[in-house]
Amino acid sequence: MKALVFDRFGGADVLRYDILPDMELDATTVLVQTSAVGLNFADIYRRQGVYVLDGEAPWIGGYEGAGRVVTVGRDVDRWRVGQRVGFLDVPRAHAERVRAPADRLVALPDDINDLTAGALLLQGVTAQYLVEDSGRLSAGDRVLVQAASGGVGRLLVQMAHALGAEVHALASTPSKREQARANGASAVYGYEDWVSQVRQATGGGVDVVYDSIGTTLQDSIAALRPGGRAVIFGKAGGTPPTIDPLLLMEGSKSVVGGDLWTYLNGTEGRQSRVDRLFAALRNGTITAPSITAFPLHEGAEAHRLLEDRNFAGKIVLLP
Repeated sequence: MKALVFDRFGGADVLRYDILPDMELDATTVLVQTSAVGLNFADIYRRQGVYVLDGEAPWIGGYEGAGRVVTVGRDVDRWRVGQRVGFLDVPRAHAERVRAPADRLVALPDDINDLTAGALLLQGVTAQYLVEDSGRLSAGDRVLVQAASGGVGRLLVQMAHALGAEVHALASTPSKREQARANGASAVYGYEDWVSQVRQATGGGVDVVYDSIGTTLQDSIAALRPGGRAVIFGKAGGTPPTIDPLLLMEGSKSVVGGDLWTYLNGTEGRQSRVDRLFAALRNGTITAPSITAFPLHEGAEAHRLLEDRNFAGKIVLLP
């Protein structure tokens, strides 16, 4: 099979399009012929060596995508050959074929095409668990979303707004701030002196901060009202600082870690989350991202574009 691989860590130039041996199935796995696979910042961090990778080189990035079942293991009865499926936590996805544990696949509805599924699954379910589980948002909550025009941030703004929360958004450029406002943010800010601006606008702080930058965690805590909580789910800016527990005690504040894999805990629960995500897309609660597609063999160029901080939207690779 052909795949986008790398043997060492570094810039996009370490990537190459190569032929690897076909994967063998065991009794509980499924072979999927991929048609659209998502590219995410986590794939860049793995390529750079920031995130730990299992196994030995050559490594293949990617975790989400869509395609059709071509072979099933002997003990698999849930899936059939030819069925359209999606996935959001199956490694080595940037390839023509992916070997997936049967319990990690989800059925795709007929009205959701493969390109949309490959673009929305991972970021969509991430935003969903952050709103429903980590943040536990409800109507009337005041929420601050960092990187509000990014893949997850955009969906967080839309989902929180749909719940009736008052959404405050951080974004780096005027155009991105306008996008956040169009998605439902009632107030938008740049990254200069944002803590004092948020505290002043809210009369003392927000209930929840969604922190995807990491290095801003101390500022996120400062932007909380007494009893508020910071949900940290990324480190785009670097390793988060060590937090003194006394800082939390003084304002009865909390820091909650967000990790998607905690909540993908069963076949039925996984399918339910995906079904609710697509229902939100149908009813207009969320919108699909602007998609830029690259052939898989141009994966290095796709990585370079995603690393350009001026880029907004979702990149999907087409095997």
